[in-house]
Amino acid sequence: MEDAIAGHGPQGQSIKEPKGRPEHYWDALVTGDRIHSPGLTITEAHLVSWAGLTGDWVSLHLDDQYAAQSQFGQRIGHGPLTLSVALGLMTQTGYFSNVIAWLGLDAVRALKPVYIGDTVRVKAEVAEARETKNPDAGLWTINYTVVQQDDTEVMTFSSSFLIKRR
Repeated sequence: MEDAIAGHGPQGQSIKEPKGRPEHYWDALVTGDRIHSPGLTITEAHLVSWAGLTGDWVSLHLDDQYAAQSQFGQRIGHGPLTLSVALGLMTQTGYFSNVIAWLGLDAVRALKPVYIGDTVRVKAEVAEARETKNPDAGLWTINYTVVQQDDTEVMTFSSSFLIKRR
C-alpha cells in the first residue's frame, strides 16, 4: 500500500496526524501553577557516570570505606547531580518543548543528602510567568523543591527560562 499524502488516505478517508509530545508555549503556565515530575531512583551508576562526566571524583561519592567514616555513614549523590536530575525530570512533564534559552539558577540549597536507592522527584511552582519585550518570548521563573520517596525535601532552587510565545 502506498503512503498517503497528508490529510487523505488511498480511498479519500481523512488521516490523523501522528500524536507526539504536546506543544506547550509560554501561555501554558501562569504564576502559581504547580507541576510535579515523575521520579528517578538514584543508583551507583548515576554517581559513577556523573563523576566520569564531570571529573568530580570526590571520595564521599565513590569510596564506600571513606564515606562510611563520614557524617553520612555511606556514599551520597553529588549535589550538582541532584540538581541536574531535577531539571531533567521536569523536562519529562512536557512543558519545556519550546525553550528558547535557559537563563540560570538562583538560591540553590542542598538540604539533605541523596543516597543510592533514594527516589527523587520534583514539586515545582511557577513563581513568575510574564511577558517580555520580545513578542516571541515569555519568561517563566520556577521554584523547584526536590523530594525523596518519603517527601523529605533534599534540595531547593529557582530557575528561569525564556519560552516561545504563540
